[in-house]
Amino acid sequence: MKRFIVVVGVSGVGKTTLAQALARQHGLRTAFEQHAERPFQSLFKRNKKFALANQLDYLLYRAEQERALRQSKKTFVMDGGLDLDFHVFTRLFYGRGWLTAAEFDLCRRFYEHTRSLLPPPDFVIHLSAEQEVIRARLATRQRINIASAKDAALQEKFTQDWLATLPQRRVLRADVSNEDKNYAALLARIKNKL
Repeated sequence: MKRFIVVVGVSGVGKTTLAQALARQHGLRTAFEQHAERPFQSLFKRNKKFALANQLDYLLYRAEQERALRQSKKTFVMDGGLDLDFHVFTRLFYGRGWLTAAEFDLCRRFYEHTRSLLPPPDFVIHLSAEQEVIRARLATRQRINIASAKDAALQEKFTQDWLATLPQRRVLRADVSNEDKNYAALLARIKNKL
């Protein structure tokens, strides 16, 4: 049976690494954030006036990826995805004052309309880690980091707020602070759920 799996958590927790490992182990199709290819990401990093353009671009891009993957007969996995981009990053941008109330509402309307046309994820894997682990991982990432380690607590709160609205049988929570780089123990746990 085809399923839509999404890996969520704060920036730097290892969403992409786990999604790649799941794809290799189970032959899943994938969709990733593609930070370097997003036209407003580097502009926003330099100038916060691009916050709305960046967010709408990400929401649309993630919806387009999800829609394309749904055309396949194979189970697919995404790192982050439409829901995380709205519930965590759009809320973070608004909380930091990078989006006005009207801009946040525009993103909300776009997200809610889009999600009404696309069913929600079938299975959510929520990764968490200790603050020091997040800080170390963010420091070594070779990509544009919009969120910093200081944003991790707020990102986690927003993630928890969203996850609380989902049926808990569809959510697997994992602290990956002490996981090896291959996620061997976590992959075994997930295999039993798939």
